[in-house]
Amino acid sequence: MTTRILILISLLFLNVQMNYGQEETTSDTMVTESADTTQIEDVEETPIKIADTVESNKNNEASPSFHQILKTKFIEGGAGFMGIVLLTLILGLALCIERIIYLHAAGSSSSEELLGKIENALKNGGVEKAKEVCRNTAGPIASIFYQGLERYKNGIDAVEKSIVSYGSVQMGLLERGTTWISLFIALAPMLGFMGTVIGMIGAFDAIEAAGDISPSLVAGGIKVALLTTVFGLIVAIILQVFYNYIISKIDDIVNKMEDASIALVDMLAQNKK
Repeated sequence: MTTRILILISLLFLNVQMNYGQEETTSDTMVTESADTTQIEDVEETPIKIADTVESNKNNEASPSFHQILKTKFIEGGAGFMGIVLLTLILGLALCIERIIYLHAAGSSSSEELLGKIENALKNGGVEKAKEVCRNTAGPIASIFYQGLERYKNGIDAVEKSIVSYGSVQMGLLERGTTWISLFIALAPMLGFMGTVIGMIGAFDAIEAAGDISPSLVAGGIKVALLTTVFGLIVAIILQVFYNYIISKIDDIVNKMEDASIALVDMLAQNKK
């Protein structure tokens, strides 16, 4: 009995070991096959990734630049009105640049430094020496001072009237051309809106001729209308920024002119006493 039990136990042990060996062999085979499959998939995915990279590079190279997009939209908007709006931008920018250069030259001289030179000239050489200082100095403040010193012999009241009158002349010179800039600011969006109306009229004419409301017919006219409006508004915004800068620069120079003129009148009154 015991011998039989030992035999059965030994047979069961051998059976278990045989099953365990078969499972290990199967697992090793599965691991090897999975590794081979992974390598094959990596090899197959590598050219796909390279192809995707090449296609993405081609897409990046084929994507239009901002200049090309702007040119395309300009042509789509219609050369007629878009060209007129572009002309307003060019003329407006030309006037703005001219005014900015003139105002920077007019405000480059320091009024405090000029007043100090005139005060020294009045003490050392009199009115004629002060007039010579004003002649050798550029800018509207020096011109106003010269006109006031020219009438110094007629009294302080004459000097004040001369300064006020010639100050108005210099202010007009500073503001020269700003009315045209404001005209272009108002004209650019008006031209854009006119292009909008013309585009909508063209869209309705196409609908009437076709006898049917097709999205392709309406979209063309509306696209032209919106492009002209957008371009006109962009031009007006650009010119408005430059216009506000010019006006603020003029106000700054005028304030300096007024302060310097008051200081000159006080200086001449003290010198006369």
